[in-house]
Amino acid sequence: MIIIAGTVEIDPTKREAALTAGRELEAATRRQPGCLDYVWTVDGLSASTIYVFERWESEAALAAHFAGPNYNGMRAILGSFGLRGAAVLKYRIAVAEPVYDATGTPRPDFFTEAAN
Repeated sequence: MIIIAGTVEIDPTKREAALTAGRELEAATRRQPGCLDYVWTVDGLSASTIYVFERWESEAALAAHFAGPNYNGMRAILGSFGLRGAAVLKYRIAVAEPVYDATGTPRPDFFTEAAN
């Protein structure tokens, strides 16, 4: 699994309009093969920040997204609304498990059999 997470900085007077303009592409991307999550949302404490969170099944699925119209369309939309910068990283995930164990206790360690 691949996770993409980070922030995009945009002109604060245009942030809502940019997100609205991109909603159709956001919805279309969620329907792409291999897309598990695709979310662009506001930071409630910063008028200029958009949070990016994506989960992809594989590099192939992500590559198809990068080569397609949804990705290029979102880049064009953000650029047209005063893009000021971005800090977005991709992560390859080897192990994933619940935060809470069977007793409801949050665990910072990896504790399931799959983690071994």
